[in-house]
Amino acid sequence: MGEQQDKGGIEWLSKLLDHQGIQASVTGEHISDDLGDSSFWLTIDDAALTQEQIDALLGERGRVLDAIQYLANTILNIGQDSSEQQSYTIELRGYRQKRQDELKAMAEAAAAAAIASGGEHEVADLSSAERRQLHSLLKAHGGLETFSRGREPDRRLVVRPLGSDESADGPDAVEA
Repeated sequence: MGEQQDKGGIEWLSKLLDHQGIQASVTGEHISDDLGDSSFWLTIDDAALTQEQIDALLGERGRVLDAIQYLANTILNIGQDSSEQQSYTIELRGYRQKRQDELKAMAEAAAAAAIASGGEHEVADLSSAERRQLHSLLKAHGGLETFSRGREPDRRLVVRPLGSDESADGPDAVEA
């Protein structure tokens, strides 16, 4: 990904914050995760922010930060050829890194529960982006299959051993 694209991401987030009346610097860094996926992390420096500003940017359970990240990925990739598109991760006060660690622990616990029971194990209360991350983490685990069941806002990730007798019945079940 190009340096111009990286600068564009930093400028876009800086302007968005400025429009919200928040004066904070933004830095960027390419980071690869455990699965080898690369993302350009846009980190908001919280040194000059009040706790109220931090809380407003994070939102309940990171939902505002998720929305900003969704906007960044949508807007910054508009008109880009698919080979030129870049994944953006918005970080504030270590929230994303902490949440990634929590998701890894959830994936391990879900895998262990499914294997121990020999049947389905549901994981609720995840955003669509978090469900995608768990699908990827569990795919790398091997011996398991995952799919999503239900409709928002009650959509759940389901994990089960490959070849399990339980079926993903109904129109809400979608294979991952």
